[in-house]
This record gives sequence, structure tokens and C-alpha cells, in this order.
Amino acid sequence: MANIKTYTLTGKPSKETIELPPHFDTPYRPDVIKRAVLAVQSRRFQPHGVDELAGKRNTAKSWQTGHGKSRMPRIKGSGTSAANKAGFAPGTVGGRVAHPPEARKVLIERVNIKENRLAIRSAIAATANAQFVKKRGHNIDKVPIIPLVVSSKLESIATTKEAYETLTALGLGDDLERASNGRNVRAGKGKMRGRKMKTPKSILIVVGNDSGIGAAARNLPGVDITEVHGLNAELLAPGTHAGRLVVWTTSAIDRLGKENLFF
Repeated sequence: MANIKTYTLTGKPSKETIELPPHFDTPYRPDVIKRAVLAVQSRRFQPHGVDELAGKRNTAKSWQTGHGKSRMPRIKGSGTSAANKAGFAPGTVGGRVAHPPEARKVLIERVNIKENRLAIRSAIAATANAQFVKKRGHNIDKVPIIPLVVSSKLESIATTKEAYETLTALGLGDDLERASNGRNVRAGKGKMRGRKMKTPKSILIVVGNDSGIGAAARNLPGVDITEVHGLNAELLAPGTHAGRLVVWTTSAIDRLGKENLFF
């Protein structure tokens, strides 16, 4: 485990260093990370089904053989346009659907506990690799060091303006601007369904205790904030792509090591 510099809120290196916990030495496992991320995403799926009687509310019954017509179920009666016409069966006008979606379908993907913990540790290690971070699309040219560990005073920032100024001082302004400029209208019908805009993922701020930074930074485009015990594979590797740009506070690193999280 290496000792790295920590930084103040003004972007200058402080005198103290911090030892990284063994999480940062975990081998890169993209296959395990992908499984864990898809498992997290599956929890957001909503069960969807159709009315069990849809297409069946009619009097259709087959005439069987001997009429010179196919044995499709036909609507009973006479004197109406529907009479003697096929119904009920799949492929007929107003008929049932052959294989409709069912609400009882199991949508949640399960992943083993140890496998999930390995995925989180591996994703944590990937955030400390500048090549992975750059490959993911983050602008890190002005970031002083990867991984970036900042004073725990960051946790008590109370306003969005102060949060933006602090992140800019730490060299993260370019990535915030990238996420802001990349925000655009979604293609397709999704924009009619409560998800009109698409926003690129930017910085993940990991804290030991949220004393105000959560409310202060949540309105910055693409920025996510979480306490260290709430980390999951999707936060660290959105879209299954590892190497997210992460800002750690010193208390978050301390908790990660002392509490032996995700082992």
C-alpha cells in the first residue's frame, strides 16, 4: 500500500500523507464488475404485464370441420359485422396476444455476496488508475494526482457555489464543464416518459460522513455523492465501464481501511 499526498480545499498539497487501504491493490476484473453493475441496474426494473382477459372477452368458438372454412374460433351471432369473423386467437383482429409480458417474470438479477464485494474492490482499484480514468472520457489534465484525496473539510461544504469553486480549485473544472456541455435531449420516445435529458457522468465524491456536501453538490451536472459504506459497483463503474473520476475525503479512506469494508 502506497502513501499518497492529500490536498486542501484550495487545491494545494497538505503536509500530511495517507496510506491507501488494500482495496486499491485489487486486480482489475471487468467481467465481475459488469455482472455486479447489471445486478444493481436490474433492481430498477418495474414488473409489467397485461390484463389476463385481454382479447378474450368475446363469444368466439370454432365451427370445427365440415364448413369449408378454417377451424379458427369465430364470433357467434348474425346481423353484425363481427358475426362469423375470427376472434380470440392470436393473429386475429382484437384477439389475444400469443406471448404477452407477465408481471410474475423474475427481473432482478442475483449476484453472490463475495462476487459483489470483489467487483466493488476491483472498481475502487480502477479509479486509482489514470489510464482507466482517461479512457472512460474524463478530463484529468489539471487533476494533480489520481486517486485524489482531499481534506475532510469538504464534507461540510453547504452551498453549490462553494462546492463548484472547491472542485474547480482541485483541477476538476474541465470535467464538470464536459458533463454540462454533454447534456442533451434523449433520442426516441423516452423523452415522453419522464427522462427527457441525458447527462454524462462526471465526478463521484466519496465521503466518510455527509455533513452538507450531499445537498451542496447534487445539482452539479453528472456529480454523484455517497458515503463510503454506500458504495456500489454502478457508482464506481457507470454503464459497466470502470475508471470513474473519484474524489475521496481523508475520513472516507480511513473508514474504508479501518472498517475493512467490502471484504
